[in-house]
Amino acid sequence: MKAIRIVDADKGTSADIAEMDVADLSDGDVVIKSHYSSLNFKDALAVTGKGKIARTRPLNAGIDVAGVVETSDDKRFAPGDEVVVTGWFLSETRDGGLAEYVRVPGDLVIKRPAGLSLWETMALGTAGFTAGMAIKRMEDNFQKPDDGPVLVTGATGGVGMFAIDLLARRGYEVIAVSRKAEAKADFLKTLGASDVITPDALDLDGKPLGKPIYAGAIDAVGGELLANICAQIQPYGNVAAIGLAGGPKLATTVMPFILRGVSLLGIHSVECPQPWREQIWGQLSGEHKPAHLETIASETVALAGVFEVCERIMKGENSGRTVVDIQG
Repeated sequence: MKAIRIVDADKGTSADIAEMDVADLSDGDVVIKSHYSSLNFKDALAVTGKGKIARTRPLNAGIDVAGVVETSDDKRFAPGDEVVVTGWFLSETRDGGLAEYVRVPGDLVIKRPAGLSLWETMALGTAGFTAGMAIKRMEDNFQKPDDGPVLVTGATGGVGMFAIDLLARRGYEVIAVSRKAEAKADFLKTLGASDVITPDALDLDGKPLGKPIYAGAIDAVGGELLANICAQIQPYGNVAAIGLAGGPKLATTVMPFILRGVSLLGIHSVECPQPWREQIWGQLSGEHKPAHLETIASETVALAGVFEVCERIMKGENSGRTVVDIQG
């Protein structure tokens, strides 16, 4: 079988297409013949060697996979079942989905949601699932469309684009936040954003509290921008933190939380419990299925094309989601 395998190098790690045996894959009781994977920022870090995502090496890259069960010692799955695995430390401590076969414990596997094809599950992948999880946590904490506008930062990234689409589908007024606001405004509005602003529009110049303008937010940036957002959220609004593109440190005060009841919700999709996964995938495949899935997932490449796309992602030159056709 072929796989994009991450190995130790003189300086950090490197990755290339390698031949290996299915028997040498990470332990598990379900073997999946991979049909599709997808490329996320974490994948780009791993494949280019710019981030030590693979904690043990050698290890196959790819944090997502969708395919067909080849063999199973788990009675919940049978050969021929179409299944999906996202997160669960694929490409970190377990061989990942950028390979012709994947072997995982059955507890990590879900059957393909009925309303999605295998390609569509990977068009969504971790990015779409994370956006869906963020919205679930916000709505579990009483977020409603009638409460007011919701900010989405990192709006041109995979999670951001899906968050805009999914929120708009639910009836929310969405304000997209991007440093590419001028160039991408029209595109983001086609996904459902009612307005597109730059991060500078949210700057409070160090003030602990600002005017409570927004009902909630999904933030992929972190750092100073996240602190400014929390200080501008209406009473009892929710901020879902899903990334740290702007840095991991959060210098803020408790004032938004104790004077306005703002909730800061951490979104960790890697270990999302299976009952939540099934509910979120059910929403993503049902009435809340993204309206612009093929617009967002604008590119499909073969396994050999992964390296070029990952380089583009690291340079900030990639647009939209990329699906990998493993058998192509």
